[in-house]
Amino acid sequence: MLYLLATPIGNISDITFRAIEILQSCDEILCEDTRIAKKLISLLNSRKMLQKSDYNFISLHSHNEDFRISELGVGFFKKNVVFMSDAGMPCISDPGAKLVKFMQENNLEYSIIPGVSSLLSAFALSGFELNNKNLIFHAFLPHKLQEKGRILNEILNNNSINVFFESTHRILETINLLDSIAPNNDIFVAKEITKIYEKFYFGKVGEVAKQIQKSNINGEWVIVIQSESREEKTLNANDISSMSLPPKIKAKLLSKLVNKSAESIYNEIIKGNI
Repeated sequence: MLYLLATPIGNISDITFRAIEILQSCDEILCEDTRIAKKLISLLNSRKMLQKSDYNFISLHSHNEDFRISELGVGFFKKNVVFMSDAGMPCISDPGAKLVKFMQENNLEYSIIPGVSSLLSAFALSGFELNNKNLIFHAFLPHKLQEKGRILNEILNNNSINVFFESTHRILETINLLDSIAPNNDIFVAKEITKIYEKFYFGKVGEVAKQIQKSNINGEWVIVIQSESREEKTLNANDISSMSLPPKIKAKLLSKLVNKSAESIYNEIIKGNI
């Protein structure tokens, strides 16, 4: 039996009772980084929250996921096995999806021990209401500025609430880019959720950008931004008729709108009827 186990994203006390029970009953721990997993187990033991430390720790991360799953094979999962990310929910911007697919393809039992998620935590903290909007998660934005700008322009035109992660190294670049694209959109930005230096910023993008530029930016960031449908501007026949355009060009444009030949419309323009 495989258990996808959510781990605290900062505060160790956010571990759940079910997570402790499962850790108490299993012997095998698959994890992104064995050092981080061992540190978590050590902390839980030091606080008397867990009374077990003799686990077999096996690394399973984005670079070895295919090999590791193939190496372990079906028989390995007949035991109680835990898979945990370094922090938060497995499979959310973390490895795990291929492991789940393996379990499905081989008709093996698996379950989840839910817990803290920075994605859902940030949305709950934002104060935004979904109503008829979608909640869209974009994970991490591209590193290249041009590609990031293209995606942000799409995000800000989808009439949804959008959540994405950002790193210390790129938070200022991303906030400044958002400020240049949509300074009046509502935004919520969280740093180090559940940790000692937890900090929230909210308001219009332009206001928040100024606050963050003056702040300590070290830490992990989650951005929640509310986009609005931008009303597309369309031209009607009257708009085109009133424009100072050469008769032939005006005739071609009008012909597409009124379903008449460009030649007949051109003649009407020459006669002064349009």
